[in-house]
Amino acid sequence: MAAEERKPLGKILLKQKLITPQQLEEHLRAQSTDSSRPLASRLTSAGIISETDALRALSEQFGVPGIDLRQIAILLEHLDLVPKEICDAQQILPVLVRDDRIFLAMTNPNDSRAIDELEFVTGKKVYPYVAISSTLMETTKKAFEAKDDNQTYFLGNEVPEDTLRQLGLEKRTDAENAPPVPSSIPSRRSIPPPQPAPQPHGGAMIMDERIEQARTTSELDSEEFGNMSSDVSAVIMLPEELKIARGAHTDHTVEKNPDGQLILVVDDEEDIRKLLRRLLSDRGYRVKEADRGLLALRMVKETPPDLIILDAMLPELHGFDIARRIKGSERYGKIPIIMVSAVYRGWRIAEDLKASYGIEEYLEKPFRIADVMNAVTKLLTRHTSPTLPPPRDPDAANTDAERALEEGIAAYRAGDVEKAIEHLKRGVQIDPLAYRLRYHLALLYGRRGQFYDGINELERAVDLNPSHFPALKNLAVLYEKAGFKHKAIEMWERCVKYAPDDATRVSIKEHLLKLL
Repeated sequence: MAAEERKPLGKILLKQKLITPQQLEEHLRAQSTDSSRPLASRLTSAGIISETDALRALSEQFGVPGIDLRQIAILLEHLDLVPKEICDAQQILPVLVRDDRIFLAMTNPNDSRAIDELEFVTGKKVYPYVAISSTLMETTKKAFEAKDDNQTYFLGNEVPEDTLRQLGLEKRTDAENAPPVPSSIPSRRSIPPPQPAPQPHGGAMIMDERIEQARTTSELDSEEFGNMSSDVSAVIMLPEELKIARGAHTDHTVEKNPDGQLILVVDDEEDIRKLLRRLLSDRGYRVKEADRGLLALRMVKETPPDLIILDAMLPELHGFDIARRIKGSERYGKIPIIMVSAVYRGWRIAEDLKASYGIEEYLEKPFRIADVMNAVTKLLTRHTSPTLPPPRDPDAANTDAERALEEGIAAYRAGDVEKAIEHLKRGVQIDPLAYRLRYHLALLYGRRGQFYDGINELERAVDLNPSHFPALKNLAVLYEKAGFKHKAIEMWERCVKYAPDDATRVSIKEHLLKLL
């Protein structure tokens, strides 16, 4: 069962009886002669539909929540992530940056290239929200003008009083800095009512921040944490294709130099892997290979290498995302990484990316063999030098992660969810590839209503164990709660494949039909 094609906006508006066929035909005719103004902008400017109704229709069309730009307060330092010319050209605007995520207003949330590029250069997860084109462009213009005037915030002209009070701002009387939009307020879940950001320095108020603060019981599993195993990081049900891929590249090279230092080469170009394997094995190193991001993470977990040579652009996960996960770990963080890639001509130069992600060396493709070998020798010598502190014992780190899980379970059963989350987060910091730590941390976030935190942890858990039905199901639930309909459909479809029994499978299919 596949998700349906994106519906034309006009059909959605007709179905909702917001416009007449004659009005639709007239404005589609006008749009055919001037494509610079999308249909939603035309209809709202003409006063035929409200901006609220347009956002609801756009939300249904794209399967993501709508964002009401009249009700936002943007901390203007967040605009430093994306230059104005990029915002204008791609019609995007970062409206909130929080920890490891960016909430992005877009006129086309299906623009995966813009999302991928922003995730690539920032290392943050992007959550796209749909906005009306004319309002987004006007908001972008006014927000960057406010930034140029050294203001701290940009305020939409209908920012709620609660948000202004939390930010310590007076109610604004001058509407010059606000986009000219209707005054009605959205009420349906597809465009959730905006709430102030809970963090004092968080700044912006967007979309449905209420779900970040909710303390009501969620629909997530009520199951206990389960029995302890000897290895809390165990990844169960490793897909057969990954087992095959792992074995296909490693056996002969590992056996050739059984006592050599182990180097993991991660690149989706087979010729480059063959070249590096030959060069490294001839110099006495053991070599393992991976052609995909998730496979690389699994191999790091199963047999931590002494060094990683990592391509920046990979299937499934960017190399920079892999580097961030490894370098943020107590268990794996001391593994040196050499990144090799074509020159990235984005918004930051290679050295900025290198510093941001903690990689030790960045080499441009096409690289010189001498440069690769010099970097390998330097890093392996430096990381085994007696003048440096020895790397953390992996077994000890695993014990610490197991202890964090045990303490989290104890705190949870004692009714202290906050303390349980603290312990599980500590465990994830020690071993970010610990599946059960991430999975149960996600459940606790979901029960507290912190849906974005839960989504983030469940996505990582599904990366590690892509056929675990409870993780897939709970991720589908959280996507649905957050208003990401198409992502929810994608997860429910995967749930059908891994459902534990026929009754569950039938129930999921019935739910999918309602969503579709």
